[in-house]
Amino acid sequence: MEKLEKTLEEWRAMLDPEQYNVCRLKGTERPFSGKYNDTKIDGVYHCICCKEPLFDSQTKFDSGCGWPSFYAPLEGSAVVEVRDVSHGMIRTEVVCAKCDAHLGHVFPDGPPPTGLRYCINSVCLDLVPRE
Repeated sequence: MEKLEKTLEEWRAMLDPEQYNVCRLKGTERPFSGKYNDTKIDGVYHCICCKEPLFDSQTKFDSGCGWPSFYAPLEGSAVVEVRDVSHGMIRTEVVCAKCDAHLGHVFPDGPPPTGLRYCINSVCLDLVPRE
């Protein structure tokens, strides 16, 4: 996959302030505030920054954590996992493989078949409904 690279100024011009804060500055949206937290629409979730497909709605589940949760990303290299030691914690950050946008974190407390919970900020996603 070819990387999409832009300067922070280019990202700031392209994204709204909340998208920029979360995707480029590794912020987070408030729990239970995101537009996709309770969404049940069948489709594919794409990166808001580069439009790369990341997660299928068929892997979405209600974790109760306040953010959209998925038990697996799309097949292939849609996302990359990075060790995150910020805020006095050791976590695994999830970033878009194409543009390095911060998406959220992955935790080992999800349902079968993976046992993983990809906890992703709604503001980082664009849901494209299945036709």
